[in-house]
Amino acid sequence: MKKFAKILFAIDFSRCSREIVPYAIDFAKRFDARIYLLYVARDMSYLTVVNMPYSVLTDFTEQVVVVAEKNMDKFRDDFFADHPNCEAKVVIGDAAEEILKFSEENGIDLIVMGTHGRKGLDRIILGSVADHIVKNSPAPVITINPFRS
Repeated sequence: MKKFAKILFAIDFSRCSREIVPYAIDFAKRFDARIYLLYVARDMSYLTVVNMPYSVLTDFTEQVVVVAEKNMDKFRDDFFADHPNCEAKVVIGDAAEEILKFSEENGIDLIVMGTHGRKGLDRIILGSVADHIVKNSPAPVITINPFRS
């Protein structure tokens, strides 16, 4: 079996992410792997089409990143304090594309992420980041719906 030395745990700070922590830690321990926590703050620049000034959008995005970085520090402290081989990062962009980009740039061997299990209109409107990652990732992807286990 392939050794998974670098594991990416894509999070969104939701209950879903918190429920998946034990899985991510278990994989990291089994393979003595470095774990990367990644949160992607949505790029709001597309809202300029509704006459929202670009400066307002960039200020808002910067504030989202500041809060996300604080949340990331807390998430890492709360769940990964006993796993010193852990890195955390917040980036801006489209979640699926940024996860794939991070994975490729960092030589990730395995991606662990949650799926909210959205259906119908929610899935059409919100899309499925997990689905896009599974279909396009060069690394294996484990998706977990913690609400169905």
